[in-house]
Amino acid sequence: MAAALLANTLYSLGFVLEKRALTSLPEVSIRQPARLLRLVLGSPLWIGGSLALAAGFAAQLVVYRTLPIAAAQGIFVSGLVLLVLLSARLLGEETSGRERYALGAILLALLMVVLSLREGSDTVSQDAPYQLILLVCVPSLAAGLWLYGSAERRARNRHRRPTTGVEYGVAVGLLYGVSSLAIKGVSSHLTTHGIGGAVLDLLSSPYPYLLLFTGVFGLVMSQAALQRCRASLIVPVCTTVTSLFTAVLGTLSFGEALPDEPLRLALRVAGTALAVAVLLTMPKHDTAPHPSPPAKELASP
Repeated sequence: MAAALLANTLYSLGFVLEKRALTSLPEVSIRQPARLLRLVLGSPLWIGGSLALAAGFAAQLVVYRTLPIAAAQGIFVSGLVLLVLLSARLLGEETSGRERYALGAILLALLMVVLSLREGSDTVSQDAPYQLILLVCVPSLAAGLWLYGSAERRARNRHRRPTTGVEYGVAVGLLYGVSSLAIKGVSSHLTTHGIGGAVLDLLSSPYPYLLLFTGVFGLVMSQAALQRCRASLIVPVCTTVTSLFTAVLGTLSFGEALPDEPLRLALRVAGTALAVAVLLTMPKHDTAPHPSPPAKELASP
């Protein structure tokens, strides 16, 4: 529990620091990944945010070794409250009434998932068949990349209203969902006796390669999206998709059984359905006022 709360704090702080750093940098694009990396690596504030995220990743490894996947995701998403508070305080971001209701509904949905857990009765699985993991992860990665590309094409339309970033959040959330399953797989291999055997066993699994892929693409995609959209909206959407993906598909892939009691099962299913419904109904366009471009001076005759 302490590790999960620490991961929450580190992740929220890391995203806010990265967003603050990105606002002072020139516009970045996924079409120029080398330039993007050069810009962000030259920002001490961004490096501080990435180090906070890396520390949160280490805390997440500890959590996955001691808690069931669904329980861990429920605790991780509670950090959305801290993220929204930090975004308002440090970034000056404001959420609309509809968005606040949506975030409240998401927290309620994830509370329902947490209430469906019972200590001692939920098993912590250690591994899953590699074929099943790839069957789940490869189509999800393809869907995330396609959705992000579609959002990019629509964003380039000059007459399109500013986006809230929901599409970007869902796309990156799918990649991070795969990354979360890979983290779970890596944590299971850390229990192998002997460092040499553990490393060889890990390298023969798909988990380090999934982590590498999602790490590279997730970094580029998330930074470009985070620069364009409000952190107080895009990060909660991304986190919710990641949590639902991990809690549902991770539980099934790693063989962690669903609750036997009807009430607990209903809470888990209803919580998942509510979170998905909220994501589908969230506003797609940003209603915040944007500054008008300066008027061109009239040329002298």
